[in-house]
Amino acid sequence: MPKYRIIVDRSKFQLHLLDGNRVVRTFPVALGKLATQTPAGSFTIISKAPNPGGPFGTYWLGLSKPHYGIHGTNDPSSIGRAVSHGCIRMYNEDVNELASLVPIHTQVTIR
Repeated sequence: MPKYRIIVDRSKFQLHLLDGNRVVRTFPVALGKLATQTPAGSFTIISKAPNPGGPFGTYWLGLSKPHYGIHGTNDPSSIGRAVSHGCIRMYNEDVNELASLVPIHTQVTIR
């Protein structure tokens, strides 16, 4: 059984999915802009919601830091840039894949 964890590299706009210490997938992401930076630290996924509506794309993975999450986007041109209000945006197909793999309580490290 895989033991997944997530590392978000803010300097490279990348989200790494690890099984133990082995990177199994790397996804491009958008992050918070200067005024609303994506917070660094250790968090966990506390909720999963398909089709959350609004600008959140096809999936929402809520983090243990209130009001922050990993989610899809209705603006794919934003990926790879610092444009969000602090959340981690992914392409919809990528967030769907991630959501299908990681359970609630998955560790998320943002650095």
